Amino acid sequence: MKRDNTLAKYSMARRLLILAFAAASAVGNVTVQAQMPNKPITLIVPFAAGGNLDIVGRLIAPGLAKQLGQSVVVQNKPGAGGVLGATELSRSEADGTVLLVSTPNAITVAPKMVQTQYSLENFAAVGLISSTSLLLVTRTEQNKFQDFASFVAYAKANPGKVSVANAGIGTSNHIAIMQLQIMAGIELNVITYKGSGPANIDLLGGQVDVSIDQLSSAISHLKSGRARAMMVVSSERDPLVPDVPSAKELGLPTLEVSTTAGLLAPGKTPTATLAILNDALNKTLADPALQEQFTRAASRARPGPSAVFTELMKTEDKQAAELAAAGKLKPE
Repeated sequence: MKRDNTLAKYSMARRLLILAFAAASAVGNVTVQAQMPNKPITLIVPFAAGGNLDIVGRLIAPGLAKQLGQSVVVQNKPGAGGVLGATELSRSEADGTVLLVSTPNAITVAPKMVQTQYSLENFAAVGLISSTSLLLVTRTEQNKFQDFASFVAYAKANPGKVSVANAGIGTSNHIAIMQLQIMAGIELNVITYKGSGPANIDLLGGQVDVSIDQLSSAISHLKSGRARAMMVVSSERDPLVPDVPSAKELGLPTLEVSTTAGLLAPGKTPTATLAILNDALNKTLADPALQEQFTRAASRARPGPSAVFTELMKTEDKQAAELAAAGKLKPE
């Protein structure tokens, strides 16, 4: 009889524990709802449709919507190398409902080259999204040069006459062009666009000679045969385009630039809200189907803590400040 009472007490305690856990979970869900207003989330892409960040934004939007239980609307706001989109985010309400898909460059490099109404402190990192290689690309019908060596030779013989497109002032594409000119000893006619999409239209149409572009936005043109890559802007080849030589192989061992995309919120967004968003982003990126989509788009998913993106931006901000002080960051 005494044993039966003990079992009854244990059973009652277990039921109470389960009820307490359920109540705590309910409170937790209420807290989440309080931190994330029940309204659509705007995902700002600071470049035109068709470019790397546009591809990235549209890949993660459905997953974020599923994880947060709220609709996610992608809004393209191109201009000034990502500055217009970054400015809009910096002015937005810090409640987690307006986010920005961006590289660190729009936040760290662009303000050193053009006047902006924001600084690094106006943004909070949600987390990294993806990374992709940069390529030196030309159209297939290009007859001025056939490979990197003949490109450099032609550029040296015709200083300032080879036109090169980039996705925006202060972007990783733009920085890569600046470094390429210095390291290869050439002078190019640098033309800035509002994203890789418009730049590729002019490249394929013959309005510009070459571009430095993300593999993610160039790969469809490479596969179709309309464009060809002369170099990966890295010390190693990219396995997705194994036949394209690296900068190191071509005599530029220190030319190493890639594009890393991340998700940002306004600077005063509560820590708890950032944690919810980071969790939703990481769960989205952990989906094998989405990872396969990133691979097909020539990018690599980069889930992880928000601190990684925060430190990356701080590092690039410091480097950009040093370049600006040395007079090496100037508007084109």
